Amino acid sequence: MTVSSTDAHSWEKKEMIKNSLTTKWGRTWTEENRHTEYPRPQMVRDSYFCLNGEWDYAICAKAEVSSYEGMIHVPFSPETALSGVERTVMPEDYLHYRKKLRLPDGFYEPGQQVLLHFGAVDQECEVFWNGTRLGEHQGGYLAFTFDVTAYLQQENELRLTVRDFTEQSPHARGKQKLVRKGHMASIFYTPSSGIWKTVWMEAVPQTYIRDVKLTPEFDSGCVKVELEIAGEGVKEPEIRVSFQGNPLETVLTDLTSEEKKGTTGHLVYRICLPEQEIHPWTPDHPDLYDMELTYGTDCIRTYFGMRKFHRAKDDNGIWRFYLNNRPFFFNGVLDQGYWPESLLTPPTDEALAYDIKLLKSYGFNTIRKHVKIESDRFYYHCDRMGMIVWQDMPNGGADYNMVFVTYLPNGFPKFGRIIKDSHYTLFRRTDRQGRMQYDADLKGMVQMLYNHPSIAAWVPFNEGWGQFDAGKATARIQSEDHTRLVNEACGWFDQGGGDMYSIHNYLRRLKVRPQRDRVTALTEFGGYAYPVPGHMLCEKEFGYKAYQSVEELMESFVKLYETEIIPNIRNGLCGAIYTQTSDIEEEINGFVTYDREVEKFDAKRVREVNAKVMREFERCVGIERG
Repeated sequence: MTVSSTDAHSWEKKEMIKNSLTTKWGRTWTEENRHTEYPRPQMVRDSYFCLNGEWDYAICAKAEVSSYEGMIHVPFSPETALSGVERTVMPEDYLHYRKKLRLPDGFYEPGQQVLLHFGAVDQECEVFWNGTRLGEHQGGYLAFTFDVTAYLQQENELRLTVRDFTEQSPHARGKQKLVRKGHMASIFYTPSSGIWKTVWMEAVPQTYIRDVKLTPEFDSGCVKVELEIAGEGVKEPEIRVSFQGNPLETVLTDLTSEEKKGTTGHLVYRICLPEQEIHPWTPDHPDLYDMELTYGTDCIRTYFGMRKFHRAKDDNGIWRFYLNNRPFFFNGVLDQGYWPESLLTPPTDEALAYDIKLLKSYGFNTIRKHVKIESDRFYYHCDRMGMIVWQDMPNGGADYNMVFVTYLPNGFPKFGRIIKDSHYTLFRRTDRQGRMQYDADLKGMVQMLYNHPSIAAWVPFNEGWGQFDAGKATARIQSEDHTRLVNEACGWFDQGGGDMYSIHNYLRRLKVRPQRDRVTALTEFGGYAYPVPGHMLCEKEFGYKAYQSVEELMESFVKLYETEIIPNIRNGLCGAIYTQTSDIEEEINGFVTYDREVEKFDAKRVREVNAKVMREFERCVGIERG
């Protein structure tokens, strides 16, 4: 170590050597556990054919390919060890995939349709089935689907042509970066290209449920059910609700407009639960209801939670967050979802759930999912385990001026409160098509994740990275989803909108005061670094403060909460997001090492600190413990 624990600025050690590092799940990974679990827990059909596994691949400079280089393990990106490739796809490259397949016997019947689903492909792709171009998709984080019914044969060939430009295009890219330089380069990571979520197929009837939207109406004890129907010929669905295996006697009201009754398309219903069967979803009691929807011969299974997020003033006139009409403190951790052997894709579903369980065991109730959209199974695990999620939109735009978006706001906090994000040049958002794609991706993210009860807040922008017109982004979110909170501009470049006054604070003593019209939240802080030899990917080390022993690290963590977090709760602080879950590449500021082998913090003491936070919050807002 060359820097003491008292240094006030972010710290790094310079060596760049990379080591080999894997998790226990990566070491035991086989073809049999290649993410074969059902990928969409909120819209389950019996029909399921997983296409993960071995595909042919080639990386070359040509848009057409005549021969393939070898095999790649989907859904792992070619940059990863688990893909079997370990090669970076550059902006001038074309990444080609091919999968030859025969559908299982009885997979579909005459008159049914067969749908091909991609969880995510980064960043642009064209898709071909038996030589026919199905279409294209832009954006590396959202799911998309093609109907392949008309092109099915006994033996089939699926091909993809992928381009990934990373920071050389305005596409959403999150923390991925090809060229990393400068002091803050360590907060960006190795990029992932191509297929990185599950590829799968299902058979559906001619008339089927294309989508379902579930909105809990907590105060009335009802849930609003909106169905998007593809096809014609059926008038209304059957909707059954159960709780812990027990069917419920519900009251159903058809809210579909009169001109649409008796037709397919967009159907709307309200289902009211028996009063004695209202079980609020909370982190301590993540109660979920099961729902079965039958429409003609189509049947899907889903679930929902009864909960409500909003903001209001407490009895002292201070703005607070509320869960189910009670003041609530979001006590959480920044979570980036990276893995040493597989980057954006967790090595297994068990690994995906591990990070959530770890943070839950420490007494945290919130994860801020940082500039990444996970697979549906991540949110499913949060739903069932009781972990609240603040969901970031992955950032895009041209390559950033780090002096403008990082150094100046860190050094001079007031600077980040006065700059208007209509200055597209400053924020690297001059590309009009890129701004339009951001708007489409933001809408797609909200729609795709809408049904998960664990999601409490949307975060459209972080620290000015590709930020523009944040007020309009907030309005777009609220038009799609009025049931959740919005952190309009996380950290700085505050435009005055959304539900929270967001603070990032790594360098100075925290001072909070009640805000006139929004809730105050500390949405990033901490980032204490401690290296564990043998469990680091890089010799280069980065953190916001460096510690030389576990004891020193733990004492500083406790002091941070007791001197800065807890005292500021009475002044209006209503959320705190510590950085971060795990080490990632050069960053060594996690609760656990990058390989998830070593927990750096004493779990018992972290739980005690978190319990103090919640007790102080309850005291300040007048909550009596039952």
